[in-house]
Amino acid sequence: MALTGRTALLAVLGSLPVGILAPSWTGMLAVNAPLSLAILCDYALAAPVRTLQFTRSGDTTVRLGDGAEVQLTVTNPSRRRLRAHLRDAWPPSSWLTGTEQAASRHTLDIPAGERRRVTTLLRPTRRGDRRAEQVTIRSYGPLGLAARQGNHHVPWTVRVLPPFTSRKHLPSRLARLRELDGRTSVLTRGEGTEFDSLRAYVPGDDTRSIDWRATARQSAVAVRTWRPERDRHILIVLDTGRTSAGRVGDVPRLDAAMDAALLLTALATRAGDRVDLLAHDRRTRAQVQGRAAGEVLSAMVTAMAPLEPELVETDVRGLSATALASAPRRSLIVLLTSLDAAPVEEGLLPALPRLTQRHTVLVAAVADPHIEEMAGARDTVDAVYEAAAATQAQAQRRRTAEQLQRHGVVVVDATPDNLAPALADAYLALKAAGRL
Repeated sequence: MALTGRTALLAVLGSLPVGILAPSWTGMLAVNAPLSLAILCDYALAAPVRTLQFTRSGDTTVRLGDGAEVQLTVTNPSRRRLRAHLRDAWPPSSWLTGTEQAASRHTLDIPAGERRRVTTLLRPTRRGDRRAEQVTIRSYGPLGLAARQGNHHVPWTVRVLPPFTSRKHLPSRLARLRELDGRTSVLTRGEGTEFDSLRAYVPGDDTRSIDWRATARQSAVAVRTWRPERDRHILIVLDTGRTSAGRVGDVPRLDAAMDAALLLTALATRAGDRVDLLAHDRRTRAQVQGRAAGEVLSAMVTAMAPLEPELVETDVRGLSATALASAPRRSLIVLLTSLDAAPVEEGLLPALPRLTQRHTVLVAAVADPHIEEMAGARDTVDAVYEAAAATQAQAQRRRTAEQLQRHGVVVVDATPDNLAPALADAYLALKAAGRL
């Protein structure tokens, strides 16, 4: 009779969900009916997991490299106390390597009818949208011998924005912009193409700036002062085709181009110019157009966040047509692309006449710093061969840049760390020369 009762008890236990019982207990059930009964009772007293209620709150955006906090509120509507372990699952790129387990797992103790809040700290390692997968919860009985387990889908999205590391260069470029604008005292006065005001002549002024009509009406010699052009249109075009996927250093070329575009946007809006964005390969991936000066930078950051390089050849003809449609009047078109010979010669050069006919075109490209290191190495036989290959690659880039310059294009070719400030300097030079 005792054997029959134990067999029946094991049959009931065998119908429990897989994973409810710890593996160490399964061998003891056949010989210890009281322990089996205790496990059954413990399972019966564990709070149910299907009726639990979840809500989320917290950060929805974060810059790459910073941390984001997402709160998960767990409500226990049952009459039993909830003693549980909870795992809040997110994609692997939501954490630094080795920190997922500590950040995503929580211990809960919630009395009947109450709620508790846990916080998951995310530190994403990639741009884009990070979406919560599912919440797995394991509810234990009072003795901790058995548990109920279930999954809940609790959606939440955190958008990881570009880090904008080049913002450290913004103060120095703004200082140069103020020099051009004549708002600071400098040894050499900046000139633009827009007349600003008249002032008295001082020794050292360019005699070509003397206003003879104004001088004739007064006793002192008057000179014209100038300020940089304002309210000009700048269209930043990001090439998101296959060449943007190549990694240079620790980041893809596209990320370095984005960083340079953000610095240029911040500088140009402070200079009084209007900035738009176009990301294109075979179709338009993102576009920011017609935003006010105070909104354009945040709009661009948000639009750039989910962009990823597409492993397709860029349709340069379609890109140029879209750019021309986005810039109906004279503009500065800044094309962030590669200087690889084949894409430029086969795609960009044939499309340049349509762009340069009406607009000023600036091409900015990311150079590989490893090529420069290879070109300077001469220590071993292998290093000599690598230096020869690097020198040949550099010469090819220079020839490509010269081809573009012969078509009236301004070319900026710099390593990822230097691309953003070099592009900002090129913009300031064009502005000072009145070429926008």
